[in-house]
Order: sequence, then C-alpha cells, then structure tokens
Amino acid sequence: METVKLGKKGQISIPKAVLDALGLEGEMLLLVEATPDGSILLRPAGVYPIEIYSDVRVREFLAEDEMSAEEAKRVREAVEE
Repeated sequence: METVKLGKKGQISIPKAVLDALGLEGEMLLLVEATPDGSILLRPAGVYPIEIYSDVRVREFLAEDEMSAEEAKRVREAVEE
C-alpha cells in the first residue's frame, strides 16, 4: 500500500508502480466513485467512438453487401452440390 498526498486543488498523483500494475497510462479517463464505506474507487472509463451513419453511408454499406450476378451463381451452384 502506498501513501499519496491530496494537493490544494484536490489532485493526487497515482504512484508509477500502481499505474504499471494496472496498465494505466497518462491522460486516460477514469471513473471516480465514493463508496458507502468512505473509500474512493477509480476505474478506467471505456470510451468508444460513435459514428452516426448518414443516408449516404448507409447506402455505401448496402452496396458493399450486394452480390454480383456471378457471385450469386457461384453460391447457388455451391448450395446445390
């Protein structure tokens, strides 16, 4: 267990050994929670990019999903075997 000091602005530095043990790196987002027993819980935040698909992008997906006549023929032949 390590001791850290709370700075004047409420900031703490997490010791490098703890960061390394948890695989945390600088500038990662963390979720902070106060528990009923008075503990402070820090967890990595899962941040994932979100793409809102435009109608044009949806049409691109659909076009990529279409089979050519030759591909459809090969699929039918393979299924019939």
